[in-house]
Amino acid sequence: MTLPAIIDALQCGTFDREVLKMLRDGGYRCVTPTLGFWEGTLESLDSLARWRDMERENAELIRIVRRADDIRACIADGKLGILLGYQNTNLLEDRIRYVELFADLGVRVLQLTYNNQNELGGSCYEKEDSGLTRFGREVVEEMARCGILADCSHTGDRTALDTIEHSPGPIAITHANPASIFPHARNRSDRVIKALAERGGVIGCAAYRNITPDWACATARGFADLIARTVDIAGVDHVGVGTDFSYKGDDAFRAWMRMGRWSRQLNYGAGSASAPGAVSKPDWLPSADRLSDLVPALGEVGFSEPEIAKIMGGNWLRLYEEVFG
Repeated sequence: MTLPAIIDALQCGTFDREVLKMLRDGGYRCVTPTLGFWEGTLESLDSLARWRDMERENAELIRIVRRADDIRACIADGKLGILLGYQNTNLLEDRIRYVELFADLGVRVLQLTYNNQNELGGSCYEKEDSGLTRFGREVVEEMARCGILADCSHTGDRTALDTIEHSPGPIAITHANPASIFPHARNRSDRVIKALAERGGVIGCAAYRNITPDWACATARGFADLIARTVDIAGVDHVGVGTDFSYKGDDAFRAWMRMGRWSRQLNYGAGSASAPGAVSKPDWLPSADRLSDLVPALGEVGFSEPEIAKIMGGNWLRLYEEVFG
């Protein structure tokens, strides 16, 4: 079958020309890099500025995308679309008006919380999930108005359900798996996934070993089975890919990602004391350009060619168009 356009809803790490070229040549037509985890406004603006520099320096490879039609342009001319997003809302620094400002600068995805409770809501790692706060409700409304996709990949389930109910439009879980398949605080309950789908949202199945079953890390066919089981929960129109693939991360990067500036204690993120450091990539996905191997595997588990096109990118494109045009 013809390779469909690949859209990956979440990656992180250090992106350079080597990575960008590998993704473009591997069939990716849009990827969301992580521009920040704990950074405030000024640092977040620095990250945006660096990506604008990268776009100028690699104009033949990439374009920063702001609309669904920009992604379609990448599909037509073979460039890699860069959809700008952050894994937290620290960049707002409690200012509702900053939502619109960052939207005007091209930000299209914001994860409401990262690994801690914040001003918007509860994290998956808190003992008690507060749900969406008053400020959180205003931010979610403002994000919908300004065309920014709300992401609940790291929130607690109550905050995710509140966001799904309160948001004027569909939201996303860009990189997680069903907790009913792999129990982990970072994964989402069937109740959340079904509510997400009922409102038109999409969940991106993650290939991060700490939150993914061993059998889904072993082979592309196994990961296709994970997707098929997620489709059984959400429906084929509401499942995509959000690999959570990371590039060139070292111990300092992992320490920042897991602890930021908020802790003196050792924190493992989605890992544990028994798996404290970097985890190996899935056996079938040693480099991100091998994601195209998932296409025939999806066919082997029973998906049709149009359904495969939806899972590999079409569902994200539909959601993006609904949220930001």
